[in-house]
Amino acid sequence: MTVDTPYASVRRADDADRQTVSDVLTEAFMNDPLVCWLFPDAGRRGRLQAHHYRPLLTHPAAEAYLAGRHEGASIWLRLAAGQTPYEEPLDTPDAGRETVFGENGARLTALGQALAPRHPDRDPHLYLPCMGVVSGRQGTGLGSAMLRHRLERAGADGLAAYLEASSPRSRALYQRHGFEDLGEPVRVADGPLLWPMWRPPHR
Repeated sequence: MTVDTPYASVRRADDADRQTVSDVLTEAFMNDPLVCWLFPDAGRRGRLQAHHYRPLLTHPAAEAYLAGRHEGASIWLRLAAGQTPYEEPLDTPDAGRETVFGENGARLTALGQALAPRHPDRDPHLYLPCMGVVSGRQGTGLGSAMLRHRLERAGADGLAAYLEASSPRSRALYQRHGFEDLGEPVRVADGPLLWPMWRPPHR
């Protein structure tokens, strides 16, 4: 379904759009502080980001969306009570992750281990692991359009929503859409702060 807003059209991505969603997110987060910390080698960052987004896009609970002329993208997971967004345990060695991400795998694992206990799992909810807008279109309302598109339906369904904001700017955007800080921010080693945020059901 495509929804037109005052800012942009937003539509659900299908399996054929997975590469486009990954490409948009990769470009959008190329200079994001968290992504730069996870993948400090700029020459490999895009390729490693694509590997990072792949399991999110293929997660059984995934919903992906595209906005504008493929200028914004988001991935949501609709999680049942007690369901984790992680398909593999974070406290066990993962040879595949080490093969793909090399020395960056340790940072990814540490980040997941720090965030997992903060993720509320008592109630069914939407989880937004990533939403991004390409650099030339940031600040034009595409992020708000994507949020409104999914959160309006979440409200109709009585669903709460959860995310981790990776910058003060994104945190302010999410606050404007009803998200509130859920405890203290998280910092892993010398990485940037992340703010766990929760939006109760809005009807």
